[in-house]
Amino acid sequence: MQGTSNLAAIRPRRPTSLARRPRIGELIIQALLFLCGLISVFTTLGLVVALGSQALRFFEDPAVKLLDFLTTTRWSPNIGQFGILPLVTATLTTTVLGLLVAIPLGLAAAVYLSEYATPRARAVLKPILEVLAGIPTVVYGYFALTFMTPVLRAVFGNDTVKVYNMAAAGLVMGIMIVPLICSMSEDALSAVPRALREGSFGLGATRLETSLRVVVPAALSGIIAAVVVGASRAVGETMIMALAAGAGPNFTLNPFDSAETMAGHIARITGGDVDYNSIDYTSIFAVGSMLFLMTLTLNFISRIFVRRFRRGV
Repeated sequence: MQGTSNLAAIRPRRPTSLARRPRIGELIIQALLFLCGLISVFTTLGLVVALGSQALRFFEDPAVKLLDFLTTTRWSPNIGQFGILPLVTATLTTTVLGLLVAIPLGLAAAVYLSEYATPRARAVLKPILEVLAGIPTVVYGYFALTFMTPVLRAVFGNDTVKVYNMAAAGLVMGIMIVPLICSMSEDALSAVPRALREGSFGLGATRLETSLRVVVPAALSGIIAAVVVGASRAVGETMIMALAAGAGPNFTLNPFDSAETMAGHIARITGGDVDYNSIDYTSIFAVGSMLFLMTLTLNFISRIFVRRFRRGV
C-alpha cells in the first residue's frame, strides 16, 4: 500500500490549460459597446448626408455662387444676396468675447482647485461649478438680455450699446463655458506628476511660482485642449445668441451692435413660416454646413492637443 501511494505521489499531474476561457458577460458587454459605437458612427454619417444633401440643393441654384457665398458681406437669400461673412463674423466675435471671459476665470478656478483648495473647499466649489454647467442656455439668454445689457448700457451709454448686442451675449456665454474649461483644465493640472511640484518646492519656489512656472506649463496641452473644446461649444451656442445678440445679419465687428450668429440665424428661420422649396429654407442647411465644418475643425484641433497631452509631450 505504501508503494502504491508513492507511485501516486510521483505520477505527473495533468498540465494546466492556459487557453483563454470564454466569458459570456464580457462578450455581451463588448458586443453592446461595439453596437453603441456603430450606432454613433452611422448617426454622424446620417447627419452629414442629410445636411450635405440639403446644402447641395442650395448651391445648385443658379443664383448662388460659392465664391460670393464665402466672400461677400450681405446675407439676404430672399433678394438674392448670399454672403455668409456677416453671420461668420458675428459668430467669431461672440466666441472671442466668451473666451476672453472663460479662459482667465476657468483657468484661475482650475489652478485654485488643483493647487490651493482644501478637500472641504473642493467639496463646496465643485458642485457650484456643476450647477452652472447644468443651467439651461435659455436662462443664460434671458440673463444676458435683462441683466447684462442694462449693465453695459449704464456703463457705456444707451447710445453706444444697443438693446440687442453681441457684447452681452458673448460675456454671458463666457460665464456659461467657464465650468467646461475649469473642469478639463483641472484634470490636466491634476495629472501633472507630484515629483515636479516637490522638486520645485525643494529648489525654494513658492506655491504660486510652482503653479504658474511648473504645473501650468506641464499641463499646457490639456489646457489648450480645454480652450478649444470651449470655443467649439461657444461657436454652436444658439439660445443665448437668439435672445440677446439680435436678429438680422449685420457685418460689423463692434460688439455693442446687434448681429446675428449662424446658430441664431438657423433658430430664427426654422421658427418662422418658411416654404420647404424656397431658397430661404435650403440656405439654412448651407449655414449649418459651415457651422458644422467650423466645429468639426475645432474638435479635430482639440483631439490633437488631447493626444499630445496623454502622451506627455
